[in-house]
Amino acid sequence: MDQQPKDDIDIFEPTVTLDQTHYQEGYKNGYDDGLVSGKEDGRQVGLKMGFQVGEELGFYQGCLDVWMSAIRLDQDAFSARVRKNMEQLAALLSNYPLSDPENNQVQDMMEKIRMKFRVIMASLGAKLDYEGRPTSSKEDF
Repeated sequence: MDQQPKDDIDIFEPTVTLDQTHYQEGYKNGYDDGLVSGKEDGRQVGLKMGFQVGEELGFYQGCLDVWMSAIRLDQDAFSARVRKNMEQLAALLSNYPLSDPENNQVQDMMEKIRMKFRVIMASLGAKLDYEGRPTSSKEDF
C-alpha cells in the first residue's frame, strides 16, 4: 500500500516555522545589543559635547575674570559702555543652565554669550575669539 501525505499537511511548515523563530530571536538579540550600544554611543557623544560646551564657557569666564581684575586695579580701565557689556556677559554666563543640558534654550543662550563677547572684543578693538580645542588625529574622545 502506497502511503501518500494528507492534503492538509504541508511538509515545509516546520522549516517556515523554524525560519520565523530564528528571525524573531535574531531581531530580539539585535535590538537588545543595539540598545546597549546606542546608550554607550549616546554617553560618549554627551561627554564630548558637554566637555566642549564647558570649555567654551570657561574661556569666556576666564576672559571676564581678567577684565574684572583689571577693573579692580583701575576703575577707568574700560569705558562705561564696555563695563556694561561685561556685566551683561557675566549675567549671561551665570544664567547658563549647566545642570539642565536638555533645556531648549541652551543654543540661544550660547549664541547670546558669543555675540556679547564679540561686542566686547569689537569695543576693545581686540581680535580674540574662541576657536575651540585643538584636535589631534590620535585623540578620539
